[in-house]
Amino acid sequence: MKFKLITLIAFLQIAASCSQEQVKIQHLSVETLQEHLAKDTLQLIDVRTPEEYAQGHIPGAKLINVYDADFIAQVAQNFNKETPVYVYCRSGKRSVKAAKLLRKAGFQSLYNLKKGYNAWAAKE
Repeated sequence: MKFKLITLIAFLQIAASCSQEQVKIQHLSVETLQEHLAKDTLQLIDVRTPEEYAQGHIPGAKLINVYDADFIAQVAQNFNKETPVYVYCRSGKRSVKAAKLLRKAGFQSLYNLKKGYNAWAAKE
């Protein structure tokens, strides 16, 4: 009986971790993001600082700094967890961090702009 209980607990822990891992972060090129933007209005988050955002940003992006203490709360208040969320930063590192935080918070479909705003600005 004890063995069955331990086995059941282990199975449930594995199942829980697997379900969390099912949400993958997809990494997009500038061209692919441009295609998505042309087709639809996106939930697009610029996770940089206000100063960086003021220097230039992707049209339609909402600024929510990933380093804000209430980053998750701000995103949850302004964005739907069931609809794809696109994130970007300057070079792609902070946005990966942001996407991982959002995945843990229950967002289901996450996209990260590879090489961030630097790549976007280089294509303009």
